[in-house]
Amino acid sequence: MSFFRKYFEGTDDRVLMKWAHYYDIYERELAQSRDRPVSFLEIGVFKGGSVPMWKAFLADGSRLTFIDIDPACANHAEPGTTIEIGNQADPDFIEKIARTYGPFDIIVDDGSHVNAHQIKSFELLWPHIADGGVYVVEDCHTSYWPGFGGGYRNEASFIEFAKRLIDRMHSWYTDQDEMFPFDPIAKELESVRFFDSITMIEKRIKTGPPTLYIIENGRIEETTRPLKIRGRRSAFAGKDGS
Repeated sequence: MSFFRKYFEGTDDRVLMKWAHYYDIYERELAQSRDRPVSFLEIGVFKGGSVPMWKAFLADGSRLTFIDIDPACANHAEPGTTIEIGNQADPDFIEKIARTYGPFDIIVDDGSHVNAHQIKSFELLWPHIADGGVYVVEDCHTSYWPGFGGGYRNEASFIEFAKRLIDRMHSWYTDQDEMFPFDPIAKELESVRFFDSITMIEKRIKTGPPTLYIIENGRIEETTRPLKIRGRRSAFAGKDGS
């Protein structure tokens, strides 16, 4: 946590509240984003502490945009940053933000933490994530709080929504077309990574379906034929006790 620990020592009276382990995650997972200017959006300003933090963490020349529903948060803007006031689940507002400041390399949702808002914001903003970009949702533990629209195994929670993204990412490989058809989002989903209370969803535009390499005697055969097969069975069926 070297960058953040040093940064904390020079903070001012703008309050910054994130769980301690988040900083380790960000220092590790967003390290490559510090090598070049990026377009960054954070949902949620609160007391303004994250505005200077992200400005210091990201590369010089990055475009930093923040949104919050509280008009008072506009006072936390500083040179090189923009703060817009509006509702993270309002399609018209989000479209305006995306049109004006997108596409984004990094989006961090640290807004209301209401599960319906987290899902809606992702659906509205995912098309505006740049190729190779990442969408981050903080405080996913609210998926287990009924007061935030969550609850254990509640299908309306963001965690359950994100679990379904994993299914959708793997829909290339369906063997049950009627109940599990191919989902076009598989052409964009690179990974869905779960950490304690943080979910990171990475975007990578794919020009085609996954390719199987068959390698023999120094030669590579590329094929997508296995994706068209149905009724697959293990080559070891009946040989390993199954």
